[in-house]
Amino acid sequence: MRPISARPSRRSATRLAVAVAVLAPLALAGCSSDSEAADGSSDSAKGGGKPATVTVSPSGSGVKAGQPIKVTADGGSITSVAVTDGKGTKFEGKLSADGRVWTSERMAAPGTDYQVTAATKTDGGTTGTGKGTFSTLKAEKVNKVTLAPVGKTIGIGHPVSIAFDFPVKNKAAVEKALKITTDNNTQGSWGWVKDWHGKDRVDWRPKEYWKPGTKVALDARLNGVDSGPSGGFFTRDYDLSFTIGSAQIVKVDLDNQRLTLERDGQQVRTIPVSGGTPGGVKRSWGGTTVLMSKEGTINMNSETVGLGDAYNKMVDYSMRLTWSGMYAHAAPWNGAYFGRANKSSGCIGMSTGEASSFYQQVRVGDPFVITGKDHKGVPPQGNGFSNWNESWEQWQQRSALR
Repeated sequence: MRPISARPSRRSATRLAVAVAVLAPLALAGCSSDSEAADGSSDSAKGGGKPATVTVSPSGSGVKAGQPIKVTADGGSITSVAVTDGKGTKFEGKLSADGRVWTSERMAAPGTDYQVTAATKTDGGTTGTGKGTFSTLKAEKVNKVTLAPVGKTIGIGHPVSIAFDFPVKNKAAVEKALKITTDNNTQGSWGWVKDWHGKDRVDWRPKEYWKPGTKVALDARLNGVDSGPSGGFFTRDYDLSFTIGSAQIVKVDLDNQRLTLERDGQQVRTIPVSGGTPGGVKRSWGGTTVLMSKEGTINMNSETVGLGDAYNKMVDYSMRLTWSGMYAHAAPWNGAYFGRANKSSGCIGMSTGEASSFYQQVRVGDPFVITGKDHKGVPPQGNGFSNWNESWEQWQQRSALR
């Protein structure tokens, strides 16, 4: 786009500029500076000299989304830039070392009209204002997300998790748009995994379990980010906030068929349980999982988890631990084995009475640490929240920005 230079404001010059704006408004649609803006308003220069000429890129209509907004001043420096899109989106940017080029940190979003206003100043002290407008093409494909955790008070083991509807090839660009803030500067890292359902997913895991009372906030400034081939654009921002509850850890000893609940380092209760049957596909998962959801009474059908017609029943006080179907729940049909033997189809079963009170005590995000000589290993990354089964160094390597 050709830059348009404006002269210092004078009454006669203003009348002439207004006449030009009325007769040829299209000539000012892309960018203007100083005396007459694209919308016909007067922006007078101050200081008596010639103001800087401002250009805005991109410009025009039907431009490609996913590119930064750039403002350039010729003959002076930029003192401030304001970008509006009618949706209240915040646009921050960085100035070049010489103060003449401003580049937005965010990308231009699809299907959006933008107005850009830049204030300038010359070395001689003359100030001026430049304006520009442009509009972007609509997205042919829109990527959306699912956020976790859900709730206001969360256990110490739950990551901030974002699952994407469509593939994310531009992982680094997406990760750069994500920001986690805490009130105690918790150290953590994003890590990319493949969700159990085949979707791309990125989790932010602290280096160690969250400190109780920590306030956590996610600011996902994804609007305008291109997720890459076959993924499409993001067309909105997302946010999430929660507080960490007390330090609860559930320990399951498969060898002794015992579940122990610890809170703030103190043992709260012990429950006799029965885990997965040893020696085959019905074994329980081991390692550390995180309580994903408290689902109450649900139908459990063995055919949905590859175990044939072993069971199909309504189960009370169901607490999900993996996407592949491991729960802690009431299992009164297995009462003869609680505290004595592992005879379930992979879940951690207990009496209805114990399950009822335990269900009330635990919260989403509490870690379940499962040990014993006969389990089927740790759940793969993406099968629930298995993040804690990797060292901090291993987890950091999953970031796209490493």
